[in-house]
Amino acid sequence: MSRLVEYVQHDYYSLITLDDGKANALGFAMLEQINGALDEAEAAGKTVIIIGRPGKFCAGFDLSVMGQGGESVVRLLRAGALLSRRLLDFPPPVILAVSGHALAMGALLTLSADFRIGIHGNFKIGLNEVSIGMTLPYFGIELARARLVKPYFERAIGLAQIYDAAGAVEAGFLDEAVDPDQLLARALEVAQHCAQLDMKAHHRSKVRVREPLYAALDEALARELPQT
Repeated sequence: MSRLVEYVQHDYYSLITLDDGKANALGFAMLEQINGALDEAEAAGKTVIIIGRPGKFCAGFDLSVMGQGGESVVRLLRAGALLSRRLLDFPPPVILAVSGHALAMGALLTLSADFRIGIHGNFKIGLNEVSIGMTLPYFGIELARARLVKPYFERAIGLAQIYDAAGAVEAGFLDEAVDPDQLLARALEVAQHCAQLDMKAHHRSKVRVREPLYAALDEALARELPQT
């Protein structure tokens, strides 16, 4: 299996880099390697930074799998939903350094982290499913309902509105945006702040905040993507 995800542990953070050499599409191998890196990061107990390759954070699910239909699609959607659920409940803080385009499931990942930093430039962030003939899964709708700013919620889903970094901040996909050469430096600043937190208190507190979202996601999974 080719290496798609790199994990490196540093003094006060763990860095996970997604790089498939292309658009960072989420197929079974990429998802497996992300979860393997998260296993290591969870054991380390430090703030996690997840970054993509330059210009491409994540293009969403692998369309070569999605085009197959049937059980493969259900398995991939469920794996993506479980990744979002894991990030939302991850014990240390999770920072996304959104290094470029983040579409479809890539945009849903931005709704699954504790702090999201994007970059200015000609990059697209948003839920483009209905523009490519796909219905957003229920788990994606619940993520968007919980994390997007209310006036943007239905437009982001039903009209497939796509944003640059500044617009993504307004809509709720990102917390802030910086120039591309400042992305990792800013993520490290946030990680340094997070390193001062009591990690047990951090986790307990975000679990309390997100209990309604966890319940909604679990219901969405049971409704549409049950375990087979």
